[in-house]
Amino acid sequence: MPKPLIGLTTTCTPRRAHPAIYGTNRPYAEAVLQAGGLPVLIPNDPSDNDLDLLLTRLDGVLFTGGYDIDPACYGHPPHPEIEKPDAERDRVEIYLVRAMVQSSRPFFGICRGCQVINVALGGNLYEHLPEQLPGNLHLENHAKPRDHLAHAIHVQPGSRLAAILPAGESWVNSLHHQGVRDIASGLRVTATAPDGLVEAFELPGHPFALAVQWHPEELQAQESMRSLFGAFIQACQG
Repeated sequence: MPKPLIGLTTTCTPRRAHPAIYGTNRPYAEAVLQAGGLPVLIPNDPSDNDLDLLLTRLDGVLFTGGYDIDPACYGHPPHPEIEKPDAERDRVEIYLVRAMVQSSRPFFGICRGCQVINVALGGNLYEHLPEQLPGNLHLENHAKPRDHLAHAIHVQPGSRLAAILPAGESWVNSLHHQGVRDIASGLRVTATAPDGLVEAFELPGHPFALAVQWHPEELQAQESMRSLFGAFIQACQG
C-alpha cells in the first residue's frame, strides 16, 4: 500500500539579509515518518484555489504548533502577550481546517494546531492563560526539556482519544500560554487538565478529526504517543 502524503503546516521565519524560511520542528516530520506517512510542507502563501488543488493530492493534514493566532480571527481585541501573529498562516490554516471538515479528510492538530481548529470552527481562545484562567497550571515550560511531563490529563471514556491512549490518566508535556476558552459548536471535548483547560477534542462522525494541546511528537518514547500518530496515519490510508 502506498504511504499516505501528510501535509504539515509551517511557520514563516524571517532572516536578516536572507530570504525567509518556511518550516516546522523536525519531530513532527519524524513522528509522521515513523508512523508510516510521508510529510509534505505546506507554505503560507498559496491562494485558496491552489490549496484546493493541493488537498486533492494529500491524504491528511497535520496542523502543527507555532506562534499565536491573531485574536481578530475570533473577534477578540489585541492582547499585549500575543506572540508573532502571522496573518497569512492564520488564513491558510483556517481555510484548510474548513476544507478538511467539508471534504471529510483526516486531520490532526497539535498545540497551535488544536487552537486554530477550534477558531476555524467558531470557538475562541484564552490569549494568555496566566492572566485569564484562575488557578491555571502555568503551562509554558520552554525552559525545561520538551519531553518534561508537566501534568496529568483526564481522558473522556468512549471517545476516539480513549480508544488510542491507555485507560485512566495520562501525563503530558506542556509548552503553551494560550488555550481553548469556548469550544466550537459540534466539537466534543475529550480530555482536560486538572485546572479545567481543554487538552483534547474531536469532531464526532468525522473519519479522523482530533486535536491535542500537548506535544505528542516530543514524546515518541511513549508507545501511547506513537499510537496517536499511528491512528492518524491509519485513517489517512483509509
